[in-house]
Amino acid sequence: MLTIHTADLLIPGDGWSPLPGGAVLVEGRQIAAVEVYEELAAANPTARVRRWPGVLTPGLVNPYGPELLEQSYHPDPREDLGSEPLTGEALESLDMTDTRWGASARRGVQRMLAHGVVAVRGELRRPAVIDAVHRSGLTIEHRFTDPEGRPSLTPGSFATPLLPHGEATFAIFETAELTTCVATVIKGRLLHRRR
Repeated sequence: MLTIHTADLLIPGDGWSPLPGGAVLVEGRQIAAVEVYEELAAANPTARVRRWPGVLTPGLVNPYGPELLEQSYHPDPREDLGSEPLTGEALESLDMTDTRWGASARRGVQRMLAHGVVAVRGELRRPAVIDAVHRSGLTIEHRFTDPEGRPSLTPGSFATPLLPHGEATFAIFETAELTTCVATVIKGRLLHRRR
């Protein structure tokens, strides 16, 4: 099935010029075309259309994969442990089994998707965490140097640019400041949508 995703502004990334009223035509897991919406819609009249407010960009990469998924615990709302990730002594006081690490990673990944993240950097070592990341569709990238600063869910850079024949992996934000993510798509699958 063909799907057209369109927004007020499309930023393809990698130095390509922004495209007002731009859209991507998604076929399965790949981008079939990147054009102005009207041209894509005219050439593909049977395609499903998803109109988004704001800015469509490549997905984002979070450089803190191990720090956020293997050195932090993302509490279940039913645990009465708060809503922020637990680290340090708070983490050490928990009985962390493989099952609990996997559940924490799934919640952490959901939080990342809600920030437009499509990939994390850094070597993950816990099988339950690696499994949770792979099942979500996030990509794990190699990290050559440790990032500076405190780990944050706010991502650092764009992932692969939006080009024909590339993976249909992107995010939509309310504004060009990329602070509020509206939706995250990985390999053609809508994995996060702001309510």
